Amino acid sequence: MKQQKIDIIITDDHKLFRKGIKAILSDFEFINTIHEAGNGKELIDLLGSLKKLPEIILLDLKMPVMDGMEAAGIIKKLYPDLKIIILTMEDDEQIILHMINEGVNGYLMKNAEPEELEKALQMLLSHEFYFADNISNLVLSNIHFKRKLELKLNYNLSEKEIEVLKLICKEFTAGEIADKLSLSVRTIEGYKGKLLEKTGAKNMAGLVVFAIKNEIVIL
Repeated sequence: MKQQKIDIIITDDHKLFRKGIKAILSDFEFINTIHEAGNGKELIDLLGSLKKLPEIILLDLKMPVMDGMEAAGIIKKLYPDLKIIILTMEDDEQIILHMINEGVNGYLMKNAEPEELEKALQMLLSHEFYFADNISNLVLSNIHFKRKLELKLNYNLSEKEIEVLKLICKEFTAGEIADKLSLSVRTIEGYKGKLLEKTGAKNMAGLVVFAIKNEIVIL
């Protein structure tokens, strides 16, 4: 089956970096239109002017006028279904966890290889979240340290909801989870919606962090 082509926006205040990423993205067969923005305000203005919204935004954190943190918060309120990958040199655990809690779908370092960028974009389309191994390790170390100081809450998750959550953490798609549990995709989407509602997570990435914090999965 032919892969669907997607539109994407690169948001970074360094023109040379944007051009370099654009050249890399142009080599990916599943990329259609590539837009550019120089800061968060330009990005939001661009989104408001487009007839067709992109599927994914690549977003730097440190930019003039409006940084990526502020822009991500605004975008997730205006366009909650838009997927955002943070593409930055910031590897601070607190910033990463804050951005996940804000609802971003992925976090990738600027020194990543082109192959990893391609993998990240494809994972976002099929699994809704992506974190590079080094980012996952930073997040995990932070969570493991802090959760000893936190009281775990009772979120009243059913056995089936916990089962679905564990499979989400293993990077199964809704279709794969449906096949594994002999349920319909629609039913699995219903479980995912309930999980988001009960845990307060904003997306699948947030659900994974919730599952680790509450020791529903041990990674």
